Amino acid sequence: MNPATALATVLVDELVRCGLTDVVLAPGSRSAPLALAVHADSRVRLHVRIDERSASFLALGLARRGERPVALVCTSGTAAANFHPAVMEAHQSGVPLLVLTADRPPELRDTGASQTMDQLKLYGTAVRWFAEVGAPEERPGQVAYWRSLACRAYQRSLGPADPGPVHLNLAFREPLVPDGDDSWCEPLDGGADGPWVRARVAPPAAALHLPKTRRGVLVVGDGAVGTRRYVAAAGMAGWPVLSEPNGGARYGDHTMSAYHHLLSTPEFTEAHRPEVVVTLGRPSLSKSLLRWMGRVGGEHVVVAPDLTRWPDPTRSATQVAQAVEIPIAAGDDAWLHSWRRADAAARAAIDEVLDDSGLSEPRLARDLADLLPNGSLLTVGSSMPIRDLDQAMRPRRGLRILSNRGVAGIDGVVSTAMGAALAHNGPAFALMGDLTFLHDQNGLILGPLEPRPDLCLVVVNNDGGGIFSLLPQAAFRDPFERVFGTRHGVDLAYAAAATGTPYTAVSEPGQLDKALRGQGVRIVEVRTERESNAALHVTMREAASAAVRAAMAG
Repeated sequence: MNPATALATVLVDELVRCGLTDVVLAPGSRSAPLALAVHADSRVRLHVRIDERSASFLALGLARRGERPVALVCTSGTAAANFHPAVMEAHQSGVPLLVLTADRPPELRDTGASQTMDQLKLYGTAVRWFAEVGAPEERPGQVAYWRSLACRAYQRSLGPADPGPVHLNLAFREPLVPDGDDSWCEPLDGGADGPWVRARVAPPAAALHLPKTRRGVLVVGDGAVGTRRYVAAAGMAGWPVLSEPNGGARYGDHTMSAYHHLLSTPEFTEAHRPEVVVTLGRPSLSKSLLRWMGRVGGEHVVVAPDLTRWPDPTRSATQVAQAVEIPIAAGDDAWLHSWRRADAAARAAIDEVLDDSGLSEPRLARDLADLLPNGSLLTVGSSMPIRDLDQAMRPRRGLRILSNRGVAGIDGVVSTAMGAALAHNGPAFALMGDLTFLHDQNGLILGPLEPRPDLCLVVVNNDGGGIFSLLPQAAFRDPFERVFGTRHGVDLAYAAAATGTPYTAVSEPGQLDKALRGQGVRIVEVRTERESNAALHVTMREAASAAVRAAMAG
């Protein structure tokens, strides 16, 4: 057996023994040993994509929803560079990825050889661990090295305290395909009952016990873990819960779905200064929330499974702990009732504005979240759609929401949604803008043998970058449209037709429910207008703030 085939066969086998179930492959020549080894292993579900960037975000979606490492394979050269955006997102979001980049052997580097570049530590600090595997050789000890390396890579990616991407760079010499000879200088087999190295997880750390208080707030952002336990504890303690949609805690009687508007009202924030704030995950959607957190002045405890890195964008954290115990405190519910009254008033004002707005972008986000059946997955674009959802979504259970908010780019969202849908047991949907969709059209390209998810892509088409109309750049009328608005004029029906993807256009709110129905990959387009959308957001903000002030006045 040639060394390239031996290494690939052993590496894939050991990763499967560790728990690997899915591999995403972008085709190439130098990665042929890995491609053939994966294709030959019936224990692995293989996904092939012709575009490396789409492949990498597909793996990201699979790993994020499946909550286990997914292997990502490519050939040498720029193919590996195209993985970089997804690797950065996985790094910031704590998503386990095993990035396996094929490479030319050392003797071809810096010689002008085709498709050869420096791939050592290509992703810099965006990976949890990097290893240059070395060109394989037929000599005793290689199997133990390869198998222990695979175990270390899998476990480091999985975490559990700090999951994220791991990069193995694999230099292969030719021949790159099996030569018909199965002999090797030592047995290639692994252990009969599991991985070569078994990793044992330590018991959970002791929780930090907080002082008893009724004037506390639980804030939940992207990537939060253990949310159900903390939401239940906050409920027993009489604390309001401020959860981003992708935080997984926007449900129950204590959630404040209009918190963005409450905290945009100075009279409310002045009257509602908590004694303690507990933060789970990475809140980043609401500037009013971040401003409020930065000046509350009390105790701010950040819960972070890994104490070497924790989210604190407001630099207001006073303590960081792996776990927190929220005690039940005696006293009346005046604090919670005050939050509830203001939230109910703001919620009613927002809904009244949206009900009168026709098919607007915030209404689409609200209605979509209401209409999806229990057990659904919703992947949301990182620009305006997730913010519209944050400001308009009502509390509900039974809906899992994901968004690439680690680096918050718009790239790869179609492929991320595809991957997440493939890992989800139930119906899957996605909400994104037109630029986000166009940025990853290649995510719709599926070969006839590829696994196909049940996924409905809802695309809000305002013919450009709608979020910029809500930012200070909009005041610069002359350059705005070209350098920020970026009209494109693309007919999404033709884009859908290019890949044979079923397409439906929605122009009225009542059409949405029917349009969402179906099976397989499909597209629903909703056309909106940027200037009227900007005006609607102003109306929402003013109506909500007026309602909050009225509620506070009694």
